[in-house]
Amino acid sequence: MQETPLKSAEFDPKVKQYWLVVWLLLSIVTLFLIPFIPITIIIILLVSQSILDAMSAELFDRKLVVKKGILFKVEKSIPLEKITDVGLTQGPVMRMFGLYRLDFETAGQSGAGALVSKLGIVDAIEFRESILAQKDSLTITAPASTDEKPTDTLVEILDTLKDIKHLLENKPS
Repeated sequence: MQETPLKSAEFDPKVKQYWLVVWLLLSIVTLFLIPFIPITIIIILLVSQSILDAMSAELFDRKLVVKKGILFKVEKSIPLEKITDVGLTQGPVMRMFGLYRLDFETAGQSGAGALVSKLGIVDAIEFRESILAQKDSLTITAPASTDEKPTDTLVEILDTLKDIKHLLENKPS
């Protein structure tokens, strides 16, 4: 059965003009930057391994920790229960190199797009599935120090409420 959309978006034809202007500006900037290509290649070859070495993503029982940065080190710890989506992106150039980008979106994040993106994780699909499986395995459990069943805890709470009710009813005015 086909679902009927509640509302359909229309796209402004001015988008075509916008694309044209953006590409023209990009082309002009590119022409001015062509002499800097050799310098850019040398810089990338010199620092790319250090940048790669500074990147990490580690999955723990209840959180995902991602790190990056050489001069400005950034470490983010994302609780798994806050992760709403782990997007997997592969554009045409990434496809040529066999690379994927993982985008981690969380509940309560401000702004559009992912809170954290990581490009080039080896076995990205498997890493994504591990994160989602670990997230799904999280359950609310009673404290580890007690051997009580959840029903025992509920009975205790009910008894406490009855005691409070009894005390309030017998309270001298």
